[in-house]
Amino acid sequence: MPVLETRSLANGMIMFDKDQCAAAGQALHEQYAAADPFPHIVLDDFIDAELLRSLLVEWPTSGEELAFDRAQERLKLAWRPINLTTPGLRNFLAEMNSEPILAFLEGLTGIKKLLTDPYYSGGGLHEMRCGGHLGIHADFNIQTRIGVLRRLNLLIYLNDGWQPEWEGDLELWTRDMSRCVRSAAPVMARAVIFNTDLDSFHGVPTAIACPPDRARRSIALYYYTAPTAGLDTVPVRDTVFKRRPGSSDRTDWQVMRQHKMADWIPPALYRRSAIDWLPPALYRMLRAKKAPG
Repeated sequence: MPVLETRSLANGMIMFDKDQCAAAGQALHEQYAAADPFPHIVLDDFIDAELLRSLLVEWPTSGEELAFDRAQERLKLAWRPINLTTPGLRNFLAEMNSEPILAFLEGLTGIKKLLTDPYYSGGGLHEMRCGGHLGIHADFNIQTRIGVLRRLNLLIYLNDGWQPEWEGDLELWTRDMSRCVRSAAPVMARAVIFNTDLDSFHGVPTAIACPPDRARRSIALYYYTAPTAGLDTVPVRDTVFKRRPGSSDRTDWQVMRQHKMADWIPPALYRRSAIDWLPPALYRMLRAKKAPG
């Protein structure tokens, strides 16, 4: 039986049962909390594989919203639900933002009052093609559009027959970046769930070597809590890439520079015309952080 069971509705849609989800999460809580290098869990047969295969039939082949191709993230595509027109994918993504899933995650992690993101910022459908990779990093920590703190990542893999020689494992690294503690191959119906902190470093650093007609596909979902003391007390961070020791990984100087500037530029400076030369993302970050309440 899958970890999370679904019910089929008369109209072809699916739904989760809150009680079953909550019980499943609570049963796995101790395993999750004790995991190294940070709280996480790898779950096989997370959701019925046949259901996930039906989603692959609807998987888009073009029209991606985001396409990443730089040193830190290569040949990575992403689609959000708002740009999808097929009913199965839209139904599934909506259900993954539903109350039963929050009950599962709260029971699993012990984090209460979890919130979903209606914008699926950074989430949705992810695809990495042959040669693609994603450097070791810690994720952005604030969803600035709705002012909430990112707490959890949930990744679901949809790759039938994925071979070890194709690489593509998700790696979880120690907080001091000294070693990889856990890796998980992106096989069909496997899920990886982990706490999102400023130093929960993870990624897919080895270039994917699958055949040209295959791709590494996953569904990424992120969950949040409301800040209790105001966002002005939380350091704002974009995605932070880290170098593996002894590797050829490249330092992401652009993001490091933006973080330093966001921390140290006085409020008056960004209001001056000189701020125009700042990158748009940093300008928005500064406005959100420095603007008077």
